[in-house]
Amino acid sequence: MDSTASTALPDLWDRLWGTQPDPDLWVVLATLAAALAVVVPHGLWRLSRNAITIAHEGGHGLVALLTGRQLTGIRLHSDTSGLTVSRGKPHGLGMILTAASGYTAPPLLGLGGAALLAAGHITLLLWLATALLVAMLVMIRNAYGALTVLLTGGTFLLVSWLAGAQVQAAFGYAVVWFLLLGGVRPAFELQAKRARGGAGDSDADQLSRLTHVPAWLWLFLFHTVSLCSLIGGGRWLLRG
Repeated sequence: MDSTASTALPDLWDRLWGTQPDPDLWVVLATLAAALAVVVPHGLWRLSRNAITIAHEGGHGLVALLTGRQLTGIRLHSDTSGLTVSRGKPHGLGMILTAASGYTAPPLLGLGGAALLAAGHITLLLWLATALLVAMLVMIRNAYGALTVLLTGGTFLLVSWLAGAQVQAAFGYAVVWFLLLGGVRPAFELQAKRARGGAGDSDADQLSRLTHVPAWLWLFLFHTVSLCSLIGGGRWLLRG
C-alpha cells in the first residue's frame, strides 16, 4: 500500500505539472467555430451566457476576498443575471476593484487559460478550473446557482479524470475560446441597455458613483480588457 501511494503521488504530480502535446490546427479552429456557434446566435447565447455569469460573479467574489472584504454569498439566476454580496467599507480601493472585476473576469480568465494552453498545461488548466468552481460552490446561496456550478464543475472533473489527451485538449481549447469570445459580448449588451435608459445600477454605474469617473469610461475599460484579451489570447491559441 505504501509502495502504491509513493508511486501514485509522483504520477499525479507529473500529470498535473507536466505538459501535454498541442492539438492539431484543425482542432483549434474547430473549437473556435464551436465557441462562435454558442456565443453569436441569440438563442444559444441565452443559455451559454450562464457560464459567463459564473465567471463574472466568481470574479467579484475572488477579488472581494483578495482585497480583504468578507464574502457572504453568490446567487446565480436563470435569466443569466447574478449577485455577489460582500461586507466591508462601501467605498475605497477594495470596493472599486471588486465592482470592476465582474465584466473583466471572463476575458482575463480566458487570457490566463490561453497562456496555460500555449505552454502545454492542458491538464493543469482543467484542474485549476475545477478547483475554482468547487470553491465557488461553497459560497452559492440559491438552488439554481448551486445546480449550475455543480454541473459545470462536474463536467470539468469528468473530462480531467476520465477523458483522453485529445478530448482534454479539445475541451480546454473550446472553454478558453468561449471565455475569450463570450467575454466580449456582455459589455456591448450593457452599453446597449444603458443607451435605452436601462441598467441604472450596473457595475459601470456603481463604479461611476464610487470614483466620480463617468460610467462610459468604465464601459470603455470593459471593452478594452475584453478585446485585448481576445486578440492576445487568440494569438496564443492559434500559434500554440
